[in-house]
Amino acid sequence: MAGAIASRMSFSSLKRKQPKTFTVRIVTMDAEMEFNCEVKKQILDEKIYCPPEASVLLASYAVQAKYGDYDPSVHKRGFLAQEELLPKRVINLYQMTPEMWEERITAWYAEHRGRARDEAEMEYLKIAQDLEMYGVNYFTIRNKKGTELLLGVDALGLHIYDPENRLTPKISFPWNEIRNISYSDKEFTIKPLDKKIDVFKFNSSKLRVNKLILQLCIGNHDLFMRRRKADSLEVQQMKAQAREEKARKQMERQRLAREKQMREEAERTRDELERRLLQMKEEATMANEALMRSEETADLLAEKAQITEEEAKLLAQKAAEAEQEMQRIKATAIRTEEEKRLMEQKVLEAEVLALKMAEESERRAKEADQLKQDLQEAREAERRAKQKLLEITTKPTYPPMNPIPAPLPPDIPSFNLIGDSLSFDFKDTDMKRLSMEIEKEKVEYMEKSKHLQEQLNELKTEIEALKLKERETALDILHNENSDRGGTSSKHNTIKKPQAQGRRPICI
Repeated sequence: MAGAIASRMSFSSLKRKQPKTFTVRIVTMDAEMEFNCEVKKQILDEKIYCPPEASVLLASYAVQAKYGDYDPSVHKRGFLAQEELLPKRVINLYQMTPEMWEERITAWYAEHRGRARDEAEMEYLKIAQDLEMYGVNYFTIRNKKGTELLLGVDALGLHIYDPENRLTPKISFPWNEIRNISYSDKEFTIKPLDKKIDVFKFNSSKLRVNKLILQLCIGNHDLFMRRRKADSLEVQQMKAQAREEKARKQMERQRLAREKQMREEAERTRDELERRLLQMKEEATMANEALMRSEETADLLAEKAQITEEEAKLLAQKAAEAEQEMQRIKATAIRTEEEKRLMEQKVLEAEVLALKMAEESERRAKEADQLKQDLQEAREAERRAKQKLLEITTKPTYPPMNPIPAPLPPDIPSFNLIGDSLSFDFKDTDMKRLSMEIEKEKVEYMEKSKHLQEQLNELKTEIEALKLKERETALDILHNENSDRGGTSSKHNTIKKPQAQGRRPICI
């Protein structure tokens, strides 16, 4: 009977017996930090539903609380491989490898730099307490119709859920809207503050379940009311001490952060100095190597310069020889011209001599004709003389005489008049000899010109690599153009192609 009376006590009677109910657990900041591991375990065991994105964020705070600030040199790829940070439901929900999950958790983890362990744990709890199932105790009940339901008790009030949906309640009773809660045996009654709302009654499976529900309701309602009224002096002192402790810890964290920052800066400075020292050493080594290469290059360049100088001297010598050869060819050409003029003069003289000899031949022919005529007249006179002598000898008054012609004296010149005619044959052996010498000199000159041209072309090819195009004069350009066209107006072409001047040989 006494238990039944106690079970029907209202919240007004609970207020009067507050010292007795003060032993109910009060969740303070330190207590919440102690329950962090338990909350984490419930989330990982999926007793508290957590969305995938919230799971990643909570995992990043859990890593911050365990490992401290993110350091890429320490926290390398794979350092979370053995950690259990995400619910299996979340891992199985996506086709992602553990490396991909680790990459996303590490990205959030790097943003929490500077947070202390207790701050990371507190942020973890702040996020966790916003989850729909956080802090809710579920009990199986039945309504008047016998329908199975779930009763949820948390810090905000009482909630009625469908057994298949523990996230969204079908109906809720906030603590500030409940007037009385009581139970009788297995029946539990909730009376709203608004009398127009019907009283909600349900049945639990056992009596001790109703007792547990009532204790949870008293504790959560007490905490709900405490948060909404002025704190007592003791609580104010505790809060002040907590604030001072928090401020002291904050200052200590700031000091540690400054020292850590200074240490990191000193380490960075040291690393930078070491890096610069190493860089300077490398630069010195590279400079030494470059110096050695420069010396080798200088030696090679000096050798090349010497070779180039020798080649230049050789080219200059060849050019001088070519110039001398050109001068010699010019002189030879001049001599050839003089000899040509002499030859022409000799030809003219030979022609004059030939004319004179022709005239002499004509004169001799005339003299021969005259002599023939005189001979015929002499023969005719001799015949007449013989005839007359014959007539005289045939006369009888004179004795016969054998006429014996008297021989001519040996000193009298005689002419061979056996031939019927006299001809004069003039053979110009001097002209043929001169023509052959001229042709021979022409052939020799052509061969010398061809050999000289080959030497000049060879020299041009050798020095073409050393030519500076920008220093070419207008004449050089014109010469190159003529050479490319195979110019026919070159002075050398007139030398190479002998002029077909002079007169045709005279045949007599």
